[in-house]
Amino acid sequence: MYNVRQIERKDALDRILHVHYLHRVPSISFTFGLFLHEDLVGTITYGSPASGPLCRGVCGEEFKNKVLELNRLVLDNNIKNEASMLIAGSLKLLPQPRIVVSYADTAQDHKGVVYQATNWLYTGCTKARTDMRAKGGKHPRHHAGDRTDRVFRSSKHRYVTFVGNKKERKTLRKHLNYGVMEYPK
Repeated sequence: MYNVRQIERKDALDRILHVHYLHRVPSISFTFGLFLHEDLVGTITYGSPASGPLCRGVCGEEFKNKVLELNRLVLDNNIKNEASMLIAGSLKLLPQPRIVVSYADTAQDHKGVVYQATNWLYTGCTKARTDMRAKGGKHPRHHAGDRTDRVFRSSKHRYVTFVGNKKERKTLRKHLNYGVMEYPK
């Protein structure tokens, strides 16, 4: 029997650093685990988006402090429906109301199927671009790097969902500034 519950940040770090394709730790505010009986088989983390303009842009200045990013989802075995169970279960455990944004990386051939399966809104693709490479191999968004040494960042499919009671979700949805589009196939 599967269940989802909050876990300590430290319990997710090994999977994030060694299993997830990015191999780096994002901003983490909330960490949850997927358990099969008592065995931890997956983790999911939510944190503050790296982009201030995104926080304001999703639903406006009034709701910028309600925005979270689902920034890591890691499963040990990637068994069918585990990702959906982990997402659905963890959303219920987040403080409410919240606006949750997540991305599917086109460079990994991800289309966001799990977000589609869990009824998120598809709001289009970010633009591919380059970032400054940071000193010491840190994430390129850190601005201490060489401005002439650039690293490519692929476009990402952007998904949004709302967490809260029916009235809260309806209010947040009404303020969504992005157009809702058909899911990519």
